[in-house]
Amino acid sequence: MAKSVAIGADHGGFDLKEKINKTLKKMRYKINDVGTFSGESCDYPAYGFDAARKVSEGLAERGIIICKTGIGMVIIANKLPGVRAGVCNSVNDAVSARQHNDTNVLVLAANKVSAKKALDIAKVWLKTKALKGRHARRVRQIRDLEKKVFKSVKRKK
Repeated sequence: MAKSVAIGADHGGFDLKEKINKTLKKMRYKINDVGTFSGESCDYPAYGFDAARKVSEGLAERGIIICKTGIGMVIIANKLPGVRAGVCNSVNDAVSARQHNDTNVLVLAANKVSAKKALDIAKVWLKTKALKGRHARRVRQIRDLEKKVFKSVKRKK
C-alpha cells in the first residue's frame, strides 16, 4: 500500500481535494499538497504537472489529481516519464487501473463523482496491487516504449 501521496487540483477540484486530504491524513498517509489552495479560478496544467512530477521523480509513491472532468489532468500527467495516470469514475475503474495498468496517478472528475464516491475510489485505488503475468508484461512494454520516446526527444534537442 502506498504511504506517500502527492495531490493537486484546479479550482474545479479544490473542494474535493480538501475532503480527500482530510480523509487520507486520518488514514496516516503522508500528503504532499501542491495546490491549488482556494476555489479561485486557476489553470489546471500547473497543478497536475506538479503532483505528477512528484511521482515521476520518486518524491511520492502515488498521486491524485482532480479537475472538473479529469481529461485535462490525465493529459498533463501522462506527459511525465514513469507516470501512468488514469481517470477513474467508479471503484471498478480504480481496481482495473491498478491491477491491469499499475497506474500511479489517479485522476478524478469532480463533476462526475460525488465526494463519497471519490473517497471510495481513492481508498480502493490506494490499496489495490498491480497484477503480475500478462498485465505486468504490458506495463513493461509501456515503460520500454516510453524510454524510446524520451530518448529520441532528448536527441532532437
